[in-house]
Amino acid sequence: MEIIASGHTNVLGTHPTTIEITKEAELTPRGNCIIAVRADKACSDLPDEIKKELLGGEKFKVTLQAGELIEEIIGEGSPDLFFIHRKDIVLRKSEFIDDRTLLVNCDKACSDLNREFIEELKKPETKLYFTLEKL
Repeated sequence: MEIIASGHTNVLGTHPTTIEITKEAELTPRGNCIIAVRADKACSDLPDEIKKELLGGEKFKVTLQAGELIEEIIGEGSPDLFFIHRKDIVLRKSEFIDDRTLLVNCDKACSDLNREFIEELKKPETKLYFTLEKL
């Protein structure tokens, strides 16, 4: 499954425990966990088959591509996920779950991403390709 989002001049990518993408068009500097805006999907838009696998606690890999740069994050689903948020998707290093959570126990958060990757996402014309696949 793939999600496409866009960069934004206010991307900071400094949050120590999360990574977020949003359908919102705007981003303030307070949103230091948001790495892309104008996403074409949120938690509520995920296919039922993916939701079922995530609820089974399966391990997943998220591949993020911005330009020629690629980051990979490994995380897991949980039987406690909601999939109801209509604007956001969040990857978490912790086990905290709310209606925006897609994966928990991830091996990376914003602060772990390559700074070159974050710089690329500060360009509004950059497209972020977010691919989710079961391991």
